[in-house]
Formats: sequence, structure tokens, C-alpha cells
Amino acid sequence: MPRHTLPADGSAPGGPYRVLGGMSVAVKVPAARTEGQLLIVENTNPRTGGPPRHLHHAQEEWFYAVEGAYVIEIGDERYELGPGDSLLAPRKMPHVWAHVGDGTGRLLIAFRPAGSMEAFFAGLARLDGGSPREEVQGLFREHGMEVTGPPLLVE
Repeated sequence: MPRHTLPADGSAPGGPYRVLGGMSVAVKVPAARTEGQLLIVENTNPRTGGPPRHLHHAQEEWFYAVEGAYVIEIGDERYELGPGDSLLAPRKMPHVWAHVGDGTGRLLIAFRPAGSMEAFFAGLARLDGGSPREEVQGLFREHGMEVTGPPLLVE
């Protein structure tokens, strides 16, 4: 199998995706390279905030903080992550995260198995920031996830 290398600011074909009001998702290890067993993306967030609380029916989601400060809630537990910290959200467990620090935040996020997460990010990038909540929730459902609450409030 040929090697898969990307420069620091690179993304596999199709990305990076601009999602959720300015965040960028760059595909670092595409699902096709792992026969669908793994997807790794880099999420770059130039401001505070994150996605709505949600769960994955079929994937674990692993977070590794590269830069910035994050708050992640998994179920009823709240965690604070800084550079070098990591955390696993088990499948079927509601979770939510937000960049809460100054400057730009960067997370590496791994999904196992990959499922249709790449298609999800592509679909999310096609939605504009003013898309109806039902349309966003439908996209989550279409890709094996469920929105279970709002994004974290960041002060």
C-alpha cells in the first residue's frame, strides 16, 4: 500500500471542509486508507464554540488537543483539555465539545469505525450557517448520529 503523507496544512482530497461558522475540518487519514476502520481529521477553530451535543450510534470518537483550551462533556462528566490531552467518547454516549481558549484551537479527532463521517463533513460544509435546525439534525441522522442538545455555552 502506498504511503499517505500530507503537509501540516494539508487535507486528503475533498477537504478541508468549512463547517459550523468558521471551523475547518481537514481529513488527515481518509477512511478509504483503512478500509473504513478509521478516520482521522484535524479540526481548526479560529474562535470559541463547537458542535451541538450529539451521539454516534456506531462510532467511538477520540479527541486529542493540539492547540488551545477545550471543554468536553461526555454524558454527565465534564473535562478540560489542553495541548497533549486526549479523551475518548464511547459510541451511543451523548457528548459535546467547545474551544474555550483565546486564539485558534486545533483538535485531532479519530472516528472508529469511520462510517460515513467524511460524507457528513462534506454535507455540513454545503449547508450555510443559517440552515434550519431540522436540516442540520437530518444530516446528523443521515450519517448515524443524533443531536441530543445545544452546543456548550462559552463565556
